[in-house]
Amino acid sequence: MVLIGGAAYAITGTDSGESSAPTRAKAPSSPAVSARAKAGEAPADAEPLPSPTSTLKPFDLEPALAPVTALFGDNRMSVAMLDVESGAMATYGHDAFDTASIVKVDILATLLLQAQDQGRRLTTEERAQSAAMIQKSDNDSTSALWTRIGSARGLDAANERLGLTQTQGGDGTVWGITQTTAEDQIRLLQSVFGDKSPLSEASRAYIQDLMQHVVGSQTWGVSAAADSGTTALKNGWLKRTQTKKWDVNSIGRIQRDGRVYLMAVLLNNCSTQEVGISIVEQATRASATAFSRKLKEKPTT
Repeated sequence: MVLIGGAAYAITGTDSGESSAPTRAKAPSSPAVSARAKAGEAPADAEPLPSPTSTLKPFDLEPALAPVTALFGDNRMSVAMLDVESGAMATYGHDAFDTASIVKVDILATLLLQAQDQGRRLTTEERAQSAAMIQKSDNDSTSALWTRIGSARGLDAANERLGLTQTQGGDGTVWGITQTTAEDQIRLLQSVFGDKSPLSEASRAYIQDLMQHVVGSQTWGVSAAADSGTTALKNGWLKRTQTKKWDVNSIGRIQRDGRVYLMAVLLNNCSTQEVGISIVEQATRASATAFSRKLKEKPTT
């Protein structure tokens, strides 16, 4: 896989700590963590298993997203949704994108998988860095854990076991330009929220808990399509020095119309972060509305 941009681009604006983005009510506004998450449980009790993927033909989201993509200009976007109960998928676009900080979920999954292999729990320092990385999107903590897991080599090795086939770790210390696709992010979310995963039950619960308690200013994105329950998500955003354009991404688990969905929206070439967030949320709502309507239709015979 060829890295888009590569070393010719440097990241100047990334999602470290609190964001100025608008708060969403769908996720908790305080970074409270359960006792299980604080324990950083990661017992080595899970055998490596392939991440599940849907075998059904994906529902095409292009018509539903036409009003959104008509406003794009130079933007590129990809969307993927999975209905957890039926295994049905919905997709738009198949290009690779910079992860920005959504890679932090993958980094934590890698750290926990390595800890399982070593038959140990996370250290106090690793737990503190993991919480800051997911809940606050702290970049210093991420860089420390990126080095801890063996950077791109460690991430790529873990992703083979997690079922990701279209993700490649960023060069050197630049984890934010890891390349991925929306469909691969669904595979990652399946490993985090599904039962068939090389991650142990305790490891999955730990990641889920942190994703359910991101700081209030970072609860935008896929949460815009949720109408009930607890949203678990991770967002990412970065600005390029040469183009001055923004990458804005959002992944997570939402509930809508009585169904549970895993969702990923990847977007680049935005004029501002705020514009990117608006497009992501418009795409999220349009996709979820169309997919939910499709799933309610009676199959033809």
